[in-house]
Amino acid sequence: MTSTASFRAADNALREPLADLFAKAPPDWRAVTDRFQASEAGQGLIQFVDSRVQAGATVYPAQVFRALELTAPGNVRVVILGQDPYHGAGQAQGLAFSIAEGNKLAPSLRNILKEVASDSGAPSVCSGDLTLWAAQGVLLLNAVLTVEDGQPQSHAQRGWEALTDALLQQVAAQAQGVVFMLWGAAAQRKQAFIATARHCVLTANHPSPLAALRPPQPFMGCRHFSQANAFLIQSGRSGPAINW
Repeated sequence: MTSTASFRAADNALREPLADLFAKAPPDWRAVTDRFQASEAGQGLIQFVDSRVQAGATVYPAQVFRALELTAPGNVRVVILGQDPYHGAGQAQGLAFSIAEGNKLAPSLRNILKEVASDSGAPSVCSGDLTLWAAQGVLLLNAVLTVEDGQPQSHAQRGWEALTDALLQQVAAQAQGVVFMLWGAAAQRKQAFIATARHCVLTANHPSPLAALRPPQPFMGCRHFSQANAFLIQSGRSGPAINW
């Protein structure tokens, strides 16, 4: 596993050609990533991202597929879906909502950790870097996997969504029950891929300060973390409950 220390500010910009990163994608995910890479959408995405880097844009993160590297499909017990990576230097590390140690917490992440503490009665095992969650089978997947410095959503609608939808479908196709935490309207649109008879789908507003306390489903007080563990235990999933 890659050390958190490697994600210093000078290290988290994308420098490798995107095709090289696809070639190094984890084997258990390659059926999906290879098929996407060979598609017209995949080729268009690779050309776009590489051209932006070659033009001098700073693109994050360096390890685009880190969520897949840390959590194999057969080990996924919980899916948390984000939007796109953090767009400041040293922040994004390839895991949705996670931020490299030493950086100020993003407001959404601060609310997530507050809800963990309220729900469990104890502080989260994570202080910002959520690698420990990924190691327990929590797939922290953004819908869009790259972004330019200071420009949120700058790589949206360029092809990443087709790939991440296919990755979610691969997870949803497995026989064992998985918990999908879908926060906000964008994440909740992915519910169409999920067989709710087999899996557990938990929905709430996005954890951002603008939405976390609003009806109809406030994020604060949603208790998704204890509900996820209850489902995993009841469904007979192997391994201990997630240590949030």
